[in-house]
Amino acid sequence: MKHTYQITGMTCSGCQNKVQQLLGAVPNVTGVSINLPTGETVITMSSHVSTATLKDALKNYPKYQLEEMQEEMPVYIAEVELPKTWLQTYKPILLIFAYISAVAIIVGAHGSGFHWHLAMRVFMAGFFLVFSFFKMLNLDGFADTYVMYDVIARKFKPWAYLYAFIELGLGLAFALNTYPVITNVVTLVVMSVSIIGVLQTVLNKRSIQCACLGAVFNLPMSTVTIIEDGLMIAMSAVALIYL
Repeated sequence: MKHTYQITGMTCSGCQNKVQQLLGAVPNVTGVSINLPTGETVITMSSHVSTATLKDALKNYPKYQLEEMQEEMPVYIAEVELPKTWLQTYKPILLIFAYISAVAIIVGAHGSGFHWHLAMRVFMAGFFLVFSFFKMLNLDGFADTYVMYDVIARKFKPWAYLYAFIELGLGLAFALNTYPVITNVVTLVVMSVSIIGVLQTVLNKRSIQCACLGAVFNLPMSTVTIIEDGLMIAMSAVALIYL
């Protein structure tokens, strides 16, 4: 084993040799390496030798003072996290809306003219499929967050789990254009119920994580959540009118 010490009072190589000789004679000391300019001394031992024993070896030469060197503790500088801008906070959801919108516009523009009802259906299919995907990544985490503000999930937690599968089912139904009347009615009802808890949370200025993207992204509940729920309600209502 090796220990490092600081020895002062050595002014020449003769002092260095004398200290090495004195310390080397201590039982269980197997090696003494001294850096004369700095006084830093590394002592190798076969078994532990106390600092007091080493000092005692130099007692007849008071000018040589030995002290155990303390290891410097690493200094960690805490990183101060700067507050995110609105754009940085909602970047994930904005990108999702942008990609889904792009696909919906491309599909709606296929052929002659622009088929807005087709584009709207594709948008709703993409919305529910993508949002259900993020919820499925951590279903328990989503449920734990959703029960904090949803009016039904607060009283009946299994609804939080069921909600993720309802979104998945709606996404598939819109994509396949299966039972459009039923699909849009279910969307209108489910999203209308969902928006109640969102409105209560935002209006009461409660600081709660939004569960729209599950537990993957830490998005705060805000008017953005109201807009996305309101958009689905409006689209389903329009679709029912023009079916």
